[in-house]
Amino acid sequence: MTASTTSEVLVHAHSGILTITIDRPEQRNAMTRSAAHEIASALVRLDEDPDLSVGILTGSGGTFCAGMDLKRFQLGERPVVEGRGFGGLVETPPRKPLIAAVEGWALGGGFELVLAADLVVAGAGAKFGLPEVKRGLAARAGGIFRAPRVLPRAVALEMLLTGEPITADTALGYGLLNRVVEDGTAAAVAHEIAATIAANAPLAVQASKAFALASRTLTDDEAFERQSAYTDPVFASADAIEGAAAFTERRAPRWTAR
Repeated sequence: MTASTTSEVLVHAHSGILTITIDRPEQRNAMTRSAAHEIASALVRLDEDPDLSVGILTGSGGTFCAGMDLKRFQLGERPVVEGRGFGGLVETPPRKPLIAAVEGWALGGGFELVLAADLVVAGAGAKFGLPEVKRGLAARAGGIFRAPRVLPRAVALEMLLTGEPITADTALGYGLLNRVVEDGTAAAVAHEIAATIAANAPLAVQASKAFALASRTLTDDEAFERQSAYTDPVFASADAIEGAAAFTERRAPRWTAR
C-alpha cells in the first residue's frame, strides 16, 4: 500500500486500485491548473503501473467537483493539461477502467469529469449539472457532446440550455449512473466494484473497455469485422490459458497480463 499527498489532490494505491481525490473542500473541489496536472500524473501512473488495474476519481468534503475555479479563471488560469484537457482527464481518459465516486455536487467541468469516467457511483444527495450558460460559458470539456450520448436528447439539451441540475435518482433513471447509494458511501461502494474489476484478467478488461468505446458508431457488421484487432491478442494470451486452467482446477487465477 502506498500513498502520496499534494496540496490539492490525494493519490492512494492499494490492492490494484488507484484512488484519486480532489482535495479542495473549502472551494467545493473547484478545479485548478495544479490539480489538473496532479490528476493527469495519477492517470499516467494508473496506465503505466502493471500492479494497478482500475482507478477511482472522487472528491473530499462531501462534494465531487464544482467545476472550474472561476476566481482563478478571472485571473487567466485554465485548469487544463495539454493533450488531456480539463482536469487532466476529459480529452484522454485512461486505458484502464475509471470509476467516478460522486458525493454532493458535480457541476460544469465536474460533471464533465463524470462523463469521461467509465462507471459512476453516486450518493443519494448528489446532483449533476452543466451551468456554464449561466456564466457566459459553454460545456466544452465534453459536456456538449457526451451528455447527449448518455442521456436522452431532450434531457441533455435542457441541462445544456437551462443550466439546471438533475438529481442522482433522475440520473440513475436515465442510465447515467451504475449505483445510487447512501450519502457518504459512494467511495466505499466504488471500491467494491473496483475490487471486482481488479480480480479479472487485465488484458481482457482493457480490451473490453477499448472496443466498447471504439465501436459506438459502428454497425454490427463493422464491429464484428474490426473487433479482432482488440480481442485476438486476448484469446492468444497466456492469461486466457491461465483462466481456463484455473476454472478446470477450481482455483483462483494468477494473471500475468501476458
